[in-house]
Amino acid sequence: MSHRMLATATALLLALPLPALAASKTAKGKAAPPPALSPTTYPVERYTLDNGLTVVLHEDHTVPVVCFWQWYKVGSRNERQGITGLSHFFEHMMFNGSKNVPPKEYDRQLESRGAYSNAFTSFDMTAYYEEGGKESFEKMLELDSDRMRELSLLPDLLKSEVEVVREERRFRTDNSVPGLLNEALYGTAFMASPYSWPVVGWMKDLERITRDEMVEYFRTYYAPNNCVLLLVGDFEPADAKAKIAKYFGAIPRQAPPAAPVNAEPDQNGERRIEVRYPSETVSFQVGYKGPSVSSDDIWALDVVSNVLSGGESSRLHQALVYEQQIALSASASFQTTLEPGLFEFYVEMKPGKTAAEGEKALYAEIERLATEGPTERELQKARNQSESGFISALKTNNGAGRTLGYFEHIYGDYQKMFSAIERYRAVTAEDCRRVAKQVFDPTRRTTAVLVPLAVGQEAQP
Repeated sequence: MSHRMLATATALLLALPLPALAASKTAKGKAAPPPALSPTTYPVERYTLDNGLTVVLHEDHTVPVVCFWQWYKVGSRNERQGITGLSHFFEHMMFNGSKNVPPKEYDRQLESRGAYSNAFTSFDMTAYYEEGGKESFEKMLELDSDRMRELSLLPDLLKSEVEVVREERRFRTDNSVPGLLNEALYGTAFMASPYSWPVVGWMKDLERITRDEMVEYFRTYYAPNNCVLLLVGDFEPADAKAKIAKYFGAIPRQAPPAAPVNAEPDQNGERRIEVRYPSETVSFQVGYKGPSVSSDDIWALDVVSNVLSGGESSRLHQALVYEQQIALSASASFQTTLEPGLFEFYVEMKPGKTAAEGEKALYAEIERLATEGPTERELQKARNQSESGFISALKTNNGAGRTLGYFEHIYGDYQKMFSAIERYRAVTAEDCRRVAKQVFDPTRRTTAVLVPLAVGQEAQP
C-alpha cells in the first residue's frame, strides 16, 4: 500500500437489538420491523455507458460536498511473476500527469479548490477518490477522465516513480517486522495463487519491469469497461449524468482482460517459516486458509474475528494480554476477497516471552472456540460490532462510496449490501463453532515467526 492508502476505521456499537429474522412477526404478533437498509431507504442508481463504464450514483444533500470514486478491477492478483507490483506502481503514476495535466498539477488543481485525493491498492483492486465541495465536481471529472484516456508514461517519469515505489517497499516491508512477517506468511501459505506475491511487488521485479510492459498493462486494465465510477453526495442526477457522459463517454473500451489463473492446490500439512530481523521482542503471524467471497461462511467468519479480537474484552486480548500477560497485543482479521485467502492472527510477545508460549496460548483459544462456540453475550457483541462497522461506513460520503464500490466489485453487485445487516444478525453460535472448526484446521495453517537479532546485527544469508 502507498502513502495514499485508504484508512478504514471501524466503530463499535454494543447494544443494537437483534430481532429474530426467521419469523415475519414478533413474539407478540406485531409485524416485524422493515429491513434496516433497503433500496427504498438508501436509493442508488446504476447504469452503464456505451463504452462499458459502470456508473453508480447515491444522491445525498445533507452537506454541500461530493465524493467521486473510481474502482479499477485490477490488483496484484492480475499480475504475474516478473511484473509484480505493477498495479501498485500505477496507483502512483495516476497522480503524475496526463495529456493535459502536467506532473504535480493534479493535486494542486484539486487542493486549490479545497478538494483532496487519495487511493489504495490491494490484491483485488485499485481505487481512487477525490472529495470536496460540489463546485469542484466537474474538475474531478476533467482530471480523472484525462488520466484514464492518456496517462503520461514518459520514460523519465516511469523511472523516477519506480524509485519512489522501491523506497516505499524498503520502508513498509524490508524494514518493518509486520511487513516482513506478512510477506513471508503469504509467500509460504500460497504456492500457485496470485495472492502469493506482495501487493508492493518483489524488489527484483521493480528493478526489471520494462516500459512496454507498463504501457500494455495500463492499456489493458485502465479501460472504461474495467472501471466503476461512484458519485456520492450533493449533486443533481441529470447534471451529473450529462457531465460524466461528456468527460468519459468517448474513451474507447478495450478487450476484456483475461481472468487470473489460480492453480493453488489443497494444503494438507502445516507450513512454517522464520524471519530473522533485529528486534527486542518476538512476533509471529498465523494464517489459516479461508474461503472466497463465493462462500456464505464469510459472514460468520467476520463475526468470529470480532469474538476473538474485537476490543479489550475479546478472547485473545483477555487470554494473552490480560490474564496470562505474555503478549503486548493479539489480533485476528478476516478480509473478504475474490480468491480464497487467509484468516490471519498477529501476536507481539512481551520482552522475554517466546513464540512457542504465544502459539500455545493462541491455539488453545482457537480450539476452545471451535469446540464450544461463543457465549450468547460474546455472539451478540460480535454481531453488533460487524453491523455497526458496516453502518458507520455509510455515514460519510467517502465511506458510502467505499462500501458501494466494494460490494459492486467484490460481491459483483452493490445491491448485496442491502442484505449485509440481516446476514450478520442471522449468524448463530453454531455457525461460529462450525466455521471455526472447519477453517482453523492445523493442517491448513501457516506460521511466520520472527527470530530476533540483536539491534544492529545483520542477518546472515
